[in-house]
Amino acid sequence: MQQARDFGAESAALDAVLDRLDPGDWHRPTLFKSWTPEDILIHLHFWNRAQDLALTDPARFETEMAPMRAALEAGRGRLHEAEVVRERGPVLRAAWAAYAAEMARRWAAVDPRRRVPWIGPEMSARSAMSARQMETWAHGLAIWDMLGLTREEDDRIGNIVHLGVAAFGWSFAVQGLAAPPHLPRLELTAPSGALWTYGEAGCPDRIAGPAADFCKVVTQTRNVADTALHVTGPVATAWMAQAQCFAGPREAPPAPGARGPEARAREA
Repeated sequence: MQQARDFGAESAALDAVLDRLDPGDWHRPTLFKSWTPEDILIHLHFWNRAQDLALTDPARFETEMAPMRAALEAGRGRLHEAEVVRERGPVLRAAWAAYAAEMARRWAAVDPRRRVPWIGPEMSARSAMSARQMETWAHGLAIWDMLGLTREEDDRIGNIVHLGVAAFGWSFAVQGLAAPPHLPRLELTAPSGALWTYGEAGCPDRIAGPAADFCKVVTQTRNVADTALHVTGPVATAWMAQAQCFAGPREAPPAPGARGPEARAREA
């Protein structure tokens, strides 16, 4: 399963940039809701292990997710993550990186169509790995931003583009709105320079530009105004204003200018 290998590569890329952290940076707030690098790795490690358990021991997965479901309903999800994941700092980094690498190797041999349970609706193994890559990519970006670095993207973000497109209807449903009848035309330039297209060529609603910028919008790591995307038409405009490719309650995208190296520079 290529998506598992892509998850492994995404995790390795994040692990490499962690070499740039100074000891005090583990508790330094990023521009993503003031989460620290330590917070980010706690979150990623908890949900990596949960997803892996859904494959290897579904019954135990259901047992261990019961307290998380209760915590989420009580608004204590992050506190529960921190109670379960006890490692911190460089020890946490080592545990997360080793687990992600081993998990990626194991999932690479799984039938992509295999159904696995989740805290929400069950999904295919392929979608599960794409979601783990998406989480790693999106949360990891906050660390690149904190360090004032620009991440070198790879065509493996095509999995995240696909998740974003698949969540077109969800982006409206989570707002309590009916999904528009048609998907806007997407013409996205991959990191390699390839052109990725979705939707009908003659559609009046159109989104064009870097695929990485589309990923930033659907993962809500950037406001569309802070990207090089060209958005035309009411449906495309509405989608990019509220896009959300992840599950859970509706979340508001960051305000224009709120995230990125430039925002960090202004803050300094």
